[in-house]
Amino acid sequence: MNKKLAALVALIAFTVVSFVHTFEHFGWVEVSPVVLMILRWLAVASIVWFAITKKSLTTWILVSMVIGAELGHDYPAIAVNFQVLSKVFLQLIKTVIAPLLFATLVVGIAGHSDIKQVGRMGWKSLVYFEIVTTIALFIGLAAINISQAGVGIKMPPEALHEKLPETKPQNWQDVVLHVFPENIAKSIYHGEILPIVVFSVIFGISLLLVKDKFRGPMLAFCESLSEVMFKFTNIVMYFAPIGVGAAIAYTVGHGGLSVLGNLLQLLLTLYVALIAFVLLVFVPVALIIKLPIRRFIKEISEPVSIAFATTSSESALPKAMEAMERMGVPRKVIAFVMPTGYSFNLDGSTLYLALASIFVAQAAGHQLTWGQQILMVFTLMLTSKGVAGVPRATLVIILGTVASFHLPVWPVFLILGIDELMDMARTSVNVIGNCLATAVIGKWEGEVDFQNLPPETKA
Repeated sequence: MNKKLAALVALIAFTVVSFVHTFEHFGWVEVSPVVLMILRWLAVASIVWFAITKKSLTTWILVSMVIGAELGHDYPAIAVNFQVLSKVFLQLIKTVIAPLLFATLVVGIAGHSDIKQVGRMGWKSLVYFEIVTTIALFIGLAAINISQAGVGIKMPPEALHEKLPETKPQNWQDVVLHVFPENIAKSIYHGEILPIVVFSVIFGISLLLVKDKFRGPMLAFCESLSEVMFKFTNIVMYFAPIGVGAAIAYTVGHGGLSVLGNLLQLLLTLYVALIAFVLLVFVPVALIIKLPIRRFIKEISEPVSIAFATTSSESALPKAMEAMERMGVPRKVIAFVMPTGYSFNLDGSTLYLALASIFVAQAAGHQLTWGQQILMVFTLMLTSKGVAGVPRATLVIILGTVASFHLPVWPVFLILGIDELMDMARTSVNVIGNCLATAVIGKWEGEVDFQNLPPETKA
């Protein structure tokens, strides 16, 4: 009852404030700025009450966005000093990059000890994953170039802007050499994500080739490290409301509320791009394998809803596996394809990464050539693997990509403000994509006949 009452009060408060601001904007009524500010803070207080009753990190992040925007609007001189809190959050997230990528990639590659047994499904899965995720990256690239959501954002004052080291132009030989690790400790120290990925892949393959008595301890260590880094990220995310609120306060404080228009444009760009991806890729694939789309949608609606609410693909995994088993896909196919897809088939996340990375370049005023954008896309194709199950883990990849292409970090602060809303959509598409992938591989292997499915079970 308290939750419903708090939600109702918050809804009424924001409705009243919206109407008063609209009437005042068009000159239908005259309201003093002080009264308007008091009304806004009363509305903010109502959503804080709702967040307290809701007891949800997601709710607190959304509420912190509103508080940050209000602080930035009413007290800009104070709000611009909040940037340090955003930087604390970003630095904590950055510490996850190397151990998380190393552990998840090694476990994903070396976790299947009998390579002959899974080899056929393995190469089929990887071929399908890479084709679909590459299409997702290019759709994201096209969407952000069409919408130009990052163009025109006001750059922070030079005194607050992060200084970047001078870099000399690189030729193609330098770019290729940079991909391969010279010293893995050096790559970790400098946050060079591509060398870390290459090292992890070669390490995983090497681990797969040694005897069980040598593979077991290292694999167990990597699995433990992976779990620890997941928990580490979850702990850091408790600081997210403060980091996100501070990011919005700082952004609005130095750029005004107009910058939120760019963020709304970015959010709409992502949602439109994801819908286009589903219609242009998922639907044709489903039709090719003769998947009963209406039944498929009904079966996966629960895991997709869980993913949308929690912003974590991992939380929806058990229900997704059950749903595909009801679709007639054998358990042995589901057990291999779906967990593998959680590392290599993050369709929504990869589309978002391309879109967000170009947004950062646009916001910073860096005109990337098509060649540079294509290179960024293929960089993301490698670095986007192995981050499923961690809410907002794509933030880790964005920071690594931004550093690799010598772009400033400050536009990432803007994305933080709406990352929660974007994460809901991209995580849902991740789950849909992995459910569809199990159906594709099951059909490719001749293990399922979608024309003779078992009857639907009553809930």
